[in-house]
Amino acid sequence: MSAIDTDSNSNSNSDMNSNSHNKTNEWWIFAVFFSIIIIANAILLGSGSLKWGWSGVGIMMAAAFTIGLYSFLYQDNPLFKMAEHFYVGIATAYLIIVTWYSVILTDIIYALRDLWSQPFSSTIFWQMMAIILPTMIGLLVYTRLVPSISWLSRITFAVIIGFGSGLAIPNAINAYILEQLKPSMMPLWTSAGGIAWGALVIFFGVITTLVYFFFSLEHKGVIGKTAKIGIWFLMISFGASFGYTVMARFSLLIERINFLFRDWIPLING
Repeated sequence: MSAIDTDSNSNSNSDMNSNSHNKTNEWWIFAVFFSIIIIANAILLGSGSLKWGWSGVGIMMAAAFTIGLYSFLYQDNPLFKMAEHFYVGIATAYLIIVTWYSVILTDIIYALRDLWSQPFSSTIFWQMMAIILPTMIGLLVYTRLVPSISWLSRITFAVIIGFGSGLAIPNAINAYILEQLKPSMMPLWTSAGGIAWGALVIFFGVITTLVYFFFSLEHKGVIGKTAKIGIWFLMISFGASFGYTVMARFSLLIERINFLFRDWIPLING
């Protein structure tokens, strides 16, 4: 028992030492990072490249958070965690403000105030009900804070899922099925009697891809060769989709680099 106790004590001491060492390293990382940022901003302010004011402070903070977020490319570190928490907090606060001014004030409070100021009629009554009932259903979600009546929040989620599904399913069918079927139904010949090569390639790609996913027949002979052509069409489609995603991510990276070296450190003109 004494040997076991000795091992456990040594392990706990080593864990405490490693934790204290990590905290010391984190403080050093923060100190070095903010020292560099402060010196760089002081040089920019002194040279006139950066103007002091709310705009200048915003640029300095945005640059610091941008560098902190991109520091994750090296490894997970406290700078990235700090920037991540700030990003989530600011985004949440912005969403709350936007929701308050664009939804609650405009669509509920001001709308009810305008209806209340008008002479009462059945039309006004039903317009008020169209605002009050959805608002009450939305407020039921906060009953989750009271365990005894938390089941009422299911009404809110049921309405959200029901309306969301009702709106999403027709749009999804139209966008992912009907609109995708249209190109494969285009005429293969032009009005002048020539071959519509674009429609022919799409038609050929659809047929070969469907053959690849037809597993009731063994992929041998003509079926196998057709399925291999379908694989090529799939790879081209996946490659184009991945390339589009990479281009979108690179556009975000270029925008951030452009911000750092034009708005913060003016190395890029124009």
